[in-house]
Amino acid sequence: MATVMQKIKDIEDEMAKTQKNKATAHHLGLLKAKLAKLRRELLTPTTKGGGGAGEGFDVTKSGDARVGLVGFPSVGKSTLLNKLTGTFSEVASYEFTTLTCIPGVITYRGAKIQLLDLPGIIEGAKDGKGRGRQVISTARTCNCILIVLDAIKPITHKRLIEKELEGFGIRLNKEPPNLTFRKKEKGGINFTSTVANTHLDLETVKAICSEYKIHNADVTLRFDATADDLIDVIEGSRIYTPCIYVVNKIDQITLEELEILDKLPHYCPVSAHLEWNLDGLLEMIWEYLNLTRIYTKPKGMNPDYEDPVILSSKKKTVEDFCFRIHKDMLKQFKYALVWGSSAKHKPQRVGKEHELEDEDVVQIIKKV
Repeated sequence: MATVMQKIKDIEDEMAKTQKNKATAHHLGLLKAKLAKLRRELLTPTTKGGGGAGEGFDVTKSGDARVGLVGFPSVGKSTLLNKLTGTFSEVASYEFTTLTCIPGVITYRGAKIQLLDLPGIIEGAKDGKGRGRQVISTARTCNCILIVLDAIKPITHKRLIEKELEGFGIRLNKEPPNLTFRKKEKGGINFTSTVANTHLDLETVKAICSEYKIHNADVTLRFDATADDLIDVIEGSRIYTPCIYVVNKIDQITLEELEILDKLPHYCPVSAHLEWNLDGLLEMIWEYLNLTRIYTKPKGMNPDYEDPVILSSKKKTVEDFCFRIHKDMLKQFKYALVWGSSAKHKPQRVGKEHELEDEDVVQIIKKV
């Protein structure tokens, strides 16, 4: 492990010394590819013993969505969890109070959201320091990440935590790169682009591919991609997660400082201790999770508005709705009646491919 760590440090040092310009782009692309491979090796050790791959805390996933609280020790994650969910997570003013992962559940707008209070991470967590590897492995399973920051500590902490999460393959508030990478049997590296490129050229693409021992592939760019974007697509294990920066302890700073913090994107100011703006935080979590509530309507009865079926924004067809209720329901499915914003008229008779919208009412008609 020490040798991998040393190799990572050597490459990072070399990258820091290398000037960024067109002449060095090819060399930097190669170094970035080597770094990504070494990081992957660090997360999934191939040697026997030594704790296996970067496994997370054994927390059963419950509810409709999972939100993880990530941050340095003693920024108020446990207090925030206690106030939001009523779960008891030990709180103290010294560092590293929470040593394992503590789950809590909140019900908000009919959805059950699981909140995870993860232990404080320290700089170097992505390289296995502290319990960082387990913390970030668990963070990878979350539908939304809350990076909890202390308003009275330096704002540079934000960048340090982002760096730790990015080193683990978590991309915050980003979309997957709009580029196509396809391996083939022969024909070499074929590089095409529909836009002007300022970061990548054929030489850099070839260098990155050769580092992964790929000598025949089609690479098509639909936006001005960087070497990091190409490496992310080749690695294929990246997770794109929405993230909210929760700045806690705002009761201890001035109004002028709060106005400066207000310029940060994806930011929510709170005071967990005094319970300031917790409803604003819940509203923001709901917005970032982007969940869809669907109400059921049994035949001849009124819709059940108390207990909606929760679907993700990416999987919200009638088929997904049926599968969420019971996996055998599709075998008996004949058609569905839909009331709401996705229906052209009320009710609309639809098949299982129909895309539902938030707060639609659905009645499933089964085969006789």
